[in-house]
Amino acid sequence: MINFPGGSKAFEICAKFCYGMTVTLNAYNVVAARCAAEYLEMKEDVDRGNLIFKIEVFLTSSIFRSWKDSIIVLQTTKALLPWSENLKVVGRCIDSIASKTSMDPSNVNWSYTFNRKLTVSDQITESTDRFQQKFNPVPKDWWVEDICELEIDLYKRVMFAIKAKGRMSGNVIGEALDCYAVRWLPDSVTGLVSEEHIRQNKILVETIIWLLPSSKDVCCSCSFLLKLLKFAILVGAGDGPREELMKRIAFQLDEACAKDLLIPSTSDETTIYDLELVQSLVNRFVLHHAQNTDYEKNEKGTDDLVLGRVLWLKIGNLIDAYLAEIARDPNVTVSSFVSLSQAIPPSARPIHDGLYRAIDIYLKEHPSLTKTDKKTLCGLMDVKKFTTDACMHAAQNERLPLRVVVQVLFFEQVRAASVGMNPPQNISCPSSRSTANTEDWGKTVPEDYKSLDKQMKSMKIADEDCRKNGKKYNKKSSKNKGGGALLLPSRSRRIFDKLFVSSKGHGENKSSETSGSSMSPTSLNPGETKSSGSSSRNRRHSIS
Repeated sequence: MINFPGGSKAFEICAKFCYGMTVTLNAYNVVAARCAAEYLEMKEDVDRGNLIFKIEVFLTSSIFRSWKDSIIVLQTTKALLPWSENLKVVGRCIDSIASKTSMDPSNVNWSYTFNRKLTVSDQITESTDRFQQKFNPVPKDWWVEDICELEIDLYKRVMFAIKAKGRMSGNVIGEALDCYAVRWLPDSVTGLVSEEHIRQNKILVETIIWLLPSSKDVCCSCSFLLKLLKFAILVGAGDGPREELMKRIAFQLDEACAKDLLIPSTSDETTIYDLELVQSLVNRFVLHHAQNTDYEKNEKGTDDLVLGRVLWLKIGNLIDAYLAEIARDPNVTVSSFVSLSQAIPPSARPIHDGLYRAIDIYLKEHPSLTKTDKKTLCGLMDVKKFTTDACMHAAQNERLPLRVVVQVLFFEQVRAASVGMNPPQNISCPSSRSTANTEDWGKTVPEDYKSLDKQMKSMKIADEDCRKNGKKYNKKSSKNKGGGALLLPSRSRRIFDKLFVSSKGHGENKSSETSGSSMSPTSLNPGETKSSGSSSRNRRHSIS
């Protein structure tokens, strides 16, 4: 009985049939009985109506017509290889499953796992369920959960058969693969406890990658693809599957979130997360979408261009959020931080609050930075793109170089004067700055300033206000050259010019401390210039 297919239970079924006893066949034992009957050669040429004939009738008329039974039978075939394969039971089960998944969902009238997701109130009576089915159409991915119970080798063959039918959209295929990955991949790295687990998960990940829809359109969520990439790296998947994932992720990187990009580093680097991988993804994204952006810039007007840059606003927010995450790593170098920050175009950051928060966290976690490094980091920010809350926070932040704080104060006065308001009274002077809490301030940023709609509107409104206020300001300044509130920016500029010139002459230590953004306070108001050569030189010397 060692080599007998199906074991003693299958032999018992055959024996009962020979003695004319009642035999009960179901989805769990029919394959074993079929293999045993083949082994015993219970064919029609021996006796008419023999067991093989009766089992084939049962398979055709009952098993292969049932959705759930087809899946159960397919699961039982693995223990009976190669008999089940040679008898074509495996192939017929796969074809039955693939044919049913490719049917019009309106013709699905059998039970499937998706039905069990109804709420308790939807399951009061059977008649209520039937009534609701008339008004709640069957979803296209109704079959996804049921085939998730198949092992990877059988699942792969079923998915190939479904794709070969040519009736399933790429989005549904992507949803099915996502569901299967959730079912079988471990929730964390700790699930890879042994070499055998790593080997099994490597096969699983590589198979899922090759089953991804061939279309490069967005068929799978970016979060799902990044999860696959993370496991592909951890289990040592081949270069081919990893490169395929990189291409797909780079195409839709704007749909990711910062947490998805936190992929542990497996190289000899000392950083916690793989920064080079993220840098590569960002570079690919920028390279892919830059050509489309240039075309839009040539073909569309300014307003359409602003409204069409949601993608760049999203990638800008993503990079700033990711920078804030990696800034807490004490081993992240300034060059890596700067390189990733500058990987996206300036148009992706109409507001610099997110970048400021990331830089401030980096300064807090790296207190031993040199003045040159601080200057390099703060040079990434443009205080003119700070919101009011960011300006108030920066003015009280003792981690920032003095020059940045002075620029923030000056810009706030310029902005207040340009809209006819009094300068903010609740911003502390640089000499009395206290340590600002970046974490608390950062929590309010997503609610008030990180909305894409708000950023897009702010870009349009700021452009219109600058044009309107520029005209009004020029008219009023020509009439009121003697004084008034609108002369405050000019006075402030002269004061700050003297401050920067005097600080420049106090030695190297003081000048290097006053690092800041790419624009000095004297260049914040391009509408006013001075003709004297000495003033021009003073302004140039004040730029560090």
